[in-house]
Amino acid sequence: MSAHTSTASVPTDRAGRYAKQLSDHMGRKADAQWDAEAGTGTIVFADGAATARLTSAPTALDFALEAVDAEALARFEHVLGIHLIRFGRRDELVCSWVRTDGTPGTSQSVADLED
Repeated sequence: MSAHTSTASVPTDRAGRYAKQLSDHMGRKADAQWDAEAGTGTIVFADGAATARLTSAPTALDFALEAVDAEALARFEHVLGIHLIRFGRRDELVCSWVRTDGTPGTSQSVADLED
């Protein structure tokens, strides 16, 4: 995998529930695994174009995303973020990505669902 990486930490007290839901949903088109006991999982997208690592904590769902290039990084930030926001619509989740070079990545919120 290349150096195209980003992270997001989404505040929620339902991190494990959302991670399982996201893994189950993404598992239809990607290789997704969720270990509820460990509170960790992975989602490998489209022929390895990107890999996401999910970690549930008591107050947040954390993501670490690696992609083959900048375009794939932005695309899979959006894919993960928008699906999570849909699942957590009632909780008004916000997913803001930060690239490991310190620049902001994409951001998803309930407002994006209304477009």
